[in-house]
Amino acid sequence: MTSTVEPQDLRVGMFIHLDGGWMSHPFPLSSFKISSAEQIDTIRSLGLKRLRWSPERSDSPAETTAANAAGAADAPTTGQAPATAEPIVMITPAEDPATRARRQAEARAEAEAAALRVCERQYQEACRDLRRVNDALAGEPERAREGAQALTRALLDKMLIDAELCVRVLGEPTGDRHSAHAINVTVVSLLLARALKLAGPEMADLGTGALLHDMGKLALPDRMRLPHDDFTAAETSLYRDHVGHGISQGRRMSLPPGALLVVAQHHELADGTGFPKGVTGERMSVGARIVSLVNYYDNLCNAATPSKSLTPHEALSRMFAQSRNKFDATILNGFIHMMGIYPPGSLVQLSDDRYAMVTSVNSARPLKPQVRVHDTARSHGLHLNLEDCPDLGIRRSLRPSQLPARAAEVLAPRQRVAYFFDVSATPTVEEQL
Repeated sequence: MTSTVEPQDLRVGMFIHLDGGWMSHPFPLSSFKISSAEQIDTIRSLGLKRLRWSPERSDSPAETTAANAAGAADAPTTGQAPATAEPIVMITPAEDPATRARRQAEARAEAEAAALRVCERQYQEACRDLRRVNDALAGEPERAREGAQALTRALLDKMLIDAELCVRVLGEPTGDRHSAHAINVTVVSLLLARALKLAGPEMADLGTGALLHDMGKLALPDRMRLPHDDFTAAETSLYRDHVGHGISQGRRMSLPPGALLVVAQHHELADGTGFPKGVTGERMSVGARIVSLVNYYDNLCNAATPSKSLTPHEALSRMFAQSRNKFDATILNGFIHMMGIYPPGSLVQLSDDRYAMVTSVNSARPLKPQVRVHDTARSHGLHLNLEDCPDLGIRRSLRPSQLPARAAEVLAPRQRVAYFFDVSATPTVEEQL
């Protein structure tokens, strides 16, 4: 249950909800517990008249008073007990181990589901804002540029925080493929740039260029927007023209040089086999090298013909084993470290023979991702953090066709792979088992 509070009555320890949309504020999440006076100042600067908060998820009045120190003893009266109220002590019977384990597993599953819902909502907001940018390209190019740059700043506001981020696979993406691909490439490219410690201005240009890298395809017939193996030479040439159309559009928009280079070089490859110019890696900008690699990976995972799509593990393995010369070695190694050997969305068999899907990877622990396990003792998936399970590991990667029917039903392999990011959490073993 939530109540409302005016911004001037906010206190450290209150759990608040920002309802204006994920892109309308600089916080990583739209619902969170206030932890500092600086956060309160930022919330007040948003110009909100009132906002929602959850008393039951907030610190007690005594805890709030202590956290706010002198002068902050008056807690909000709406929906919260006064500071002088005696705490209520609830005495509950001791749980048997089986009940406790079941309750903790259910709580963990709900927490994972809630985190996934937040990421999916944020992903859809980003896709919506990008569609607005694309709608403005033809008639209002400068407004389109401003929209793309604002979306990039919003993404960077969420990423450039002093906390670990994890890459999370989402449910089946909805909406148009063009926006989904552009957001996929942008999010992963920015995360990789963050891991490689690119400077802020470089990341801003990279993000804007990544969002717009395929805008030249909007000038092509629908059939020509995705490459197919049966293209004639003339059709291949027409498809490749999308880069030139994108450069022309970028100039009309007055894109900054760094962003325009990303648009111009997103299909170039380090060994000179890319297009349209066939330039080699040393002539590509760093941002273009990053976007080229991530674009290549996403096209392997989400092929024009779905039956030809690779699993994330297969795509990464092919890039490293067969195509490593096509990419900057430092950037490829950084990508593998960030995504893990088994990127989110990979289907795997664990060392205890259970089947699982990798749901998220923290780049600080790439060999120990979080997974959703098909456990025959449960009707829903069991969420595990392999970092906290020293005796459990991944034995092998699987294709969807290799899953038993019940495991496929529970794990629900994605037809299209979509990624977003989340503040990393590392639950304890007790929370998972």
